Amino acid sequence: MASPSRRPAPQADGVASAWGSRSSTKLAPGVNHIPISPDVAQRSRPYYNPGTTLPGEEHVSHLEEEIAEQPAVLERLLREEGRNVHDIARAIRQREPRFVYVAARGTSDHAGTYGKYLLASACSLPVALATPSLFTIYGKPPCLRGALVLGISQSGHSPDIVEVVAEGRRQGAVTLGITNNPDSPLAAAAEFTLPVHAGEEHAVAATKTYTAQLTALALLAVALAGDSSLWADLERLPEHMARALELSGQALGRVERYRYMERCVLIGRGYNYATALEIALKLKELTYVVAEPYSSADFRHGPIAIIEQGFPVILVAPHGAVYHDLMALALDLRAREAELVVISDEPEALGLAQTPFPLPAQVPEWLSPIVAVVAGQRFAAALTKAKG
Repeated sequence: MASPSRRPAPQADGVASAWGSRSSTKLAPGVNHIPISPDVAQRSRPYYNPGTTLPGEEHVSHLEEEIAEQPAVLERLLREEGRNVHDIARAIRQREPRFVYVAARGTSDHAGTYGKYLLASACSLPVALATPSLFTIYGKPPCLRGALVLGISQSGHSPDIVEVVAEGRRQGAVTLGITNNPDSPLAAAAEFTLPVHAGEEHAVAATKTYTAQLTALALLAVALAGDSSLWADLERLPEHMARALELSGQALGRVERYRYMERCVLIGRGYNYATALEIALKLKELTYVVAEPYSSADFRHGPIAIIEQGFPVILVAPHGAVYHDLMALALDLRAREAELVVISDEPEALGLAQTPFPLPAQVPEWLSPIVAVVAGQRFAAALTKAKG
């Protein structure tokens, strides 16, 4: 890892926490890593080994093996990168970025969407998703001085993402690469690297690297916010992920119902807009279903007109600030006789669904996308088998 930079910092308000006071909060003395408790690791270990049968499945593919590995991946990432992310955050705070610029493609772009909500909330800074073609095709890169430029890529080889990060570094921005390959061109281009430790991914559809990217972003946000009380929430992620795998298996018996589904919509909002985007992509990749993702705020402005009796809608609605908005939409969709698949930890929401996917309780809203997407991964994998 590169040593923290000592370049002169531009004048700005700097990084502050939206979870605590407006001023930057110091970490508690000695807190510079994620202390994964042995009991937490032990509770999630039944799902750790590749080849393990998933709850609700008798035979597993490479895809399902990698879905099952996710508790282990998160535990490893939290254990290995706690100190690194603390050092990175300290260097970023010293540079006092005025905004965050996130470059990613595909599944990693959905991780970037989660990061957009999370980093804006944690740091009270504007966060924008990059337009890489401005760099690689039009030759008109924007001014990135005073930015934190964040590149996210599973392989670290996406040339347009590497170019965005490299240009940011040339302009003097602080740059960070989040990747599964610490020896990649992205890692070489960035000043700092945050590896996600997901191991090799054999399936074409990304699963464990996606949740690892989300967890890396959560690590970064907590470190930047400087609120040591949030480490405990991160520590429980492997346990929550293991429980999400168990709970999602309970609903797979109803997936045959959607064998002939050709189109559907995915709806989320806030942090879980990214979850809607990612589940839609998994359905397209694996089942060829025309799956269209929306924010619930946008869905009412025109797209709701397509809903008719039996139209499949997958709603991501865990508890949190946007829950009541999603519930109001769910009631409207029921009135239109839509076929509802609901991913939630709220009995009220699950009770509206023809196919409920329960989530673990007590996962904070800002971390819920990391566990909520598991239901969509397993739904897509099971539907692939059902469709033959």
